Amino acid sequence: MLEDKNTQKTSLAELGEFGLINHITQYFKIYNSSTIKAVGDDAAVLDASEKQTLVTTDLLIEGVHFDLSYMPLKHLGYKAVMVNLSDVYAMNGVAEQVTVSIAVSNRFPLEAIEELYAGIQLACDTYKVDLVGGDTTSSTKGILISVTAIGKVDKDQAIYRNTAKETDLIVVSGDLGAAYLGLQVLEREKQVFKVDPNNQPDLDNYTYLIERQLKPEARKDIAGLLKELEVKPTSMIDVSDGLSSELFHICTQSKVGCKVYEDKLPLDPQVISACEEFELDSTMVALSGGEDYELLFTVPIADFDKIKGNPNFSIIGHITAENQGLNLVTRAEQEIELKAQGWNAIENK
Repeated sequence: MLEDKNTQKTSLAELGEFGLINHITQYFKIYNSSTIKAVGDDAAVLDASEKQTLVTTDLLIEGVHFDLSYMPLKHLGYKAVMVNLSDVYAMNGVAEQVTVSIAVSNRFPLEAIEELYAGIQLACDTYKVDLVGGDTTSSTKGILISVTAIGKVDKDQAIYRNTAKETDLIVVSGDLGAAYLGLQVLEREKQVFKVDPNNQPDLDNYTYLIERQLKPEARKDIAGLLKELEVKPTSMIDVSDGLSSELFHICTQSKVGCKVYEDKLPLDPQVISACEEFELDSTMVALSGGEDYELLFTVPIADFDKIKGNPNFSIIGHITAENQGLNLVTRAEQEIELKAQGWNAIENK
């Protein structure tokens, strides 16, 4: 749980709830002028401004969304913030504030909570967002983290899922599948450790994959890149549940279909080699892996010349009529119906 196993452990009961809140929030800085009052009162005070407000929340539960046998608490704190900031950036917004609520069992000492909040603070400092509130309480089992991100977007500039149009190009940032394969590597090493606790894993060949799983980065930069290119997406979503699931969201809500081309899916060389090692289909990993936190968006076909050849983006397909459905065009030029394989919170309880 703790990175330094020799750290002296302090019971949370020694501080109490208010002492804990003061202790873990004392070093957080304020970066945004819209934050009038942060932690320390009955409610945070934010300047309403003339922009539209974006609000998004995610809940992370130990044993469901993360495994502390290989997820360091500092990374967990960082990732908990990232998954929310990614949603704000997917709306073409700027994230400005977060609230963090945690429930922890008595197996977590103060030092563990300090590590968790060190990751949260690193995320806030890196992305210039303000921690403005939250809650702490006890849990009968494990740890639970709920983060809410608040952002702003200029009026009429928010980009939704339901506005893709026929003939639009489908574009994705970065590469896909690495986070899922990072999880497979970590799960494998966990099983090896159970058999032989003295075994030291050699993870040098998987550094990119593991980083993508444990410490993902939200794509704050994409809005600026698109603005420079004078491109405004017609729809946008972040890739958290897997590419095919996100395509389903866009197409269902926009009442359109799509064609995605297998040979256009962006894959890192480490993903390809790891797929061979784990005997996994790299296309299925790219489509269904999830947790990439890249941005998937559609743009008018007139913007093709602005997007093509840009190293930050891959054009992977186009939007079709609704009655044509959602299809993957294989390297053999066969069309296969796309299926959403993303995370189902109900089935995976």
